[in-house]
This record gives sequence, C-alpha cells and structure tokens, in this order.
Amino acid sequence: MNTGSDDAGSTAVAEGEAQKKPERRLGSRAPRFIRRSRTLHLSWQVGVFVVGLAVVVAGVLMLALPGPGWLVIFAGMAIWSTEFVWAQLVLRWTRRKVTEAAQRALDPKVRRRNLILTSVAVVIGAALCALYLWRFGLTMPWNITW
Repeated sequence: MNTGSDDAGSTAVAEGEAQKKPERRLGSRAPRFIRRSRTLHLSWQVGVFVVGLAVVVAGVLMLALPGPGWLVIFAGMAIWSTEFVWAQLVLRWTRRKVTEAAQRALDPKVRRRNLILTSVAVVIGAALCALYLWRFGLTMPWNITW
C-alpha cells in the first residue's frame, strides 16, 4: 500500500535535485577538430595557457596597481579552465567557498557582528581624524614640522 507522504517526500527530493545546477564535465572544451590532432591540440593548449598566464599576471599586477585584480585573476583562471582540469577544479572549489561565505554573511548573527565591528571602526577612525585636526589643523602630514 502506497501512502501520499511517500510521494510527497520523493517529489521534494526530486525538486531539490532539479534545482541543483548540473556539473560541467571536466576536460578540454576545444573544438572537436582541434582535439582530433595531437599536435594541433597541444598547440591549442599552449596558446590557452599563455593567454591565461598573461591575464593572471595582469591581475596580480593589479593587486598592487589600480584595477580589479582579483576579478582579472579569476578571469585568467576561467580561461585556463576551458582547457585544464586542475583549473576547473580550482574554480569549482572557489565557487563553492564563495557561495558558503555568502550564505554565512546572510546569517543575522554574523550581520549584526559585522555591523558592530564596522561601527566601532568608523568611530575610531573619526576620533583619530578629530585628534589629528585638533593637533595639526588642516596641514598635510608631509608639511608637519616637529
């Protein structure tokens, strides 16, 4: 005898599985005609590696210089992931960690803690600015003589 609760439970599980994004297969995403020739595929991989390396190096430089460094680094990793399994696994791991961090940030306790810490940091910063202005006025720090 089959009860309605079994059907409801299996339907909920099926809906939960349907909501998950299907994992992409690992490996090269090069066109088929390139993958057929070993030499052509190897030269394709070298090209993808060089382009990805240039983008990652530009991103690393942007960490010290003006620019969206981390975004560019992840773009370089995405370029590498079109061809290399290790880059695909790194991006999957990174995506999973970012999703977990976003879920933790939505926790009311964490949001309250972050709001309190930010408020304390703003008050301390304002107090230091007020102390500087009281002591030195609108003089730039490099023009101060002791």
